Amino acid sequence: MIEIGARVDLAHPPHRLWRALTDRELLARWFADVDAGPGGRLLLHTAGLPGFDAAVDAEVVESRAPESLVLRCDEAGRRSRLSCAVVGTAEGCRLTVTETLEQGAWPAGLRADRERHHEQALTVRLPAMLDWLAFREVDLRRDEGTATAELPLLPAYRPPGRGRRRVLVWTAGAVVAVLVGGAVAVWALLPDPPQRSAGLDPLPPPTVAATTSRPPRASGPATPGRSVTAATARPSRSASPRASRTPAPVTPQPGVRARYETASTRLFGWTGEVVLDNTGDGPAEGWTVVVTLAASGTVTGASGADWRQDGETVTFTGTPVPAGRSRTIRFDVRDADPLSRSPRGCTVDGEPCAGL
Repeated sequence: MIEIGARVDLAHPPHRLWRALTDRELLARWFADVDAGPGGRLLLHTAGLPGFDAAVDAEVVESRAPESLVLRCDEAGRRSRLSCAVVGTAEGCRLTVTETLEQGAWPAGLRADRERHHEQALTVRLPAMLDWLAFREVDLRRDEGTATAELPLLPAYRPPGRGRRRVLVWTAGAVVAVLVGGAVAVWALLPDPPQRSAGLDPLPPPTVAATTSRPPRASGPATPGRSVTAATARPSRSASPRASRTPAPVTPQPGVRARYETASTRLFGWTGEVVLDNTGDGPAEGWTVVVTLAASGTVTGASGADWRQDGETVTFTGTPVPAGRSRTIRFDVRDADPLSRSPRGCTVDGEPCAGL
């Protein structure tokens, strides 16, 4: 039997974790969309996710809240047993997930991708979901006698003239700013609400007070071969003139083209893909893909290339692309702007990417 295992310590009580494991709407936010099937069975829409090549037909064979959940899974003829064990700790709880293949075989690449998917789901998306749930459980109106899971709306600030009201608005604004500031980081990793489950109302998004975003810095392409003239040159500090340095123009790889696509979106974040196509006769070596994000964007991970981020610019490099072949670069972006869904620019060796 082949086994895949993952374990994570969480700063949340077992009952909150159990809700994230068994609520179909919440499960869709950190693992996969789930639909109820006949006879109490579940259909996990995992086709296309890393490590999955088909949807998973699952049956719950054990459920002991909030300690143990066991599923018997069928994925295109491969049968496995998925176990989730929850143990309380001094800091919160510990979740151990084990998937044991009982019939069939996982291809080597598929199994490696599946292990990475489980690891990322448990260590990144699940903690973010639990933090989000904890924030929704805060009773912000307990003095009014009724509990609420949403942030109160603040009235628009008005100029001086109503001194007492001004103090109240500023005080409420400070409280919400502290709460929202701590929550933005965890909301950035959450996926979009599920779309397949019929009859389920999506969870209402938390109400966030509007903030003024920092305007993006202007960035224009450099003009190769531009010389310094007497009208535009800056005065030299020394008596002896110095020759101007002209940047060498970027030489595009013959036959290399790039296509950009936003693969998925979520609350405060998105995933982008750049596909490199080499239509030339030889391998494309030394290629460079440059993606320009909004000022609030940060790359949290990437596959298919080496990468580095400097401010709003993310540079991808990698091994040669064989002639007639393609390579896909996939990267996750966390962005505090909920309306941001794509980069501001994309080039390969200075040439614009298609799709933007």
